[in-house]
Amino acid sequence: MRIGELADLGDVSTKTIRYYESIGLLAEPDRTDAGYRNYNPDALERLRFVRDAQATGLSLSEIASVLELKGSGRRSCAHTTALLEQHLDLLDQQIERLQAARQTLTELADRAKALDPSTCTDPNRCQVIATVRS
Repeated sequence: MRIGELADLGDVSTKTIRYYESIGLLAEPDRTDAGYRNYNPDALERLRFVRDAQATGLSLSEIASVLELKGSGRRSCAHTTALLEQHLDLLDQQIERLQAARQTLTELADRAKALDPSTCTDPNRCQVIATVRS
């Protein structure tokens, strides 16, 4: 199949496919006599795997490391699990930071409701935020 068909079936752009080839996520395809890329069905399966792995939060380099293990005939489950657990830990940390930020914003919003706007005379600061300390 040609690059446009692969892109349509894989739900990515042709530019994405060319990029994945350039970084080794997709193998360089055979070429027709006219120089067009000619992909086999395995390219679509690999492209879908890359897209699905990205949807889990894995980076392209992490995906490449999984594919490298698979390509050398080794099992990748333990490696993939470790990568996913790292991403879960980072996500949990981000959620904690967001919850703390939400708490701060809630307090500021409550404070704003209780303030009298006519007492806000500082031309450089808003009284709602003036007393917030990190």
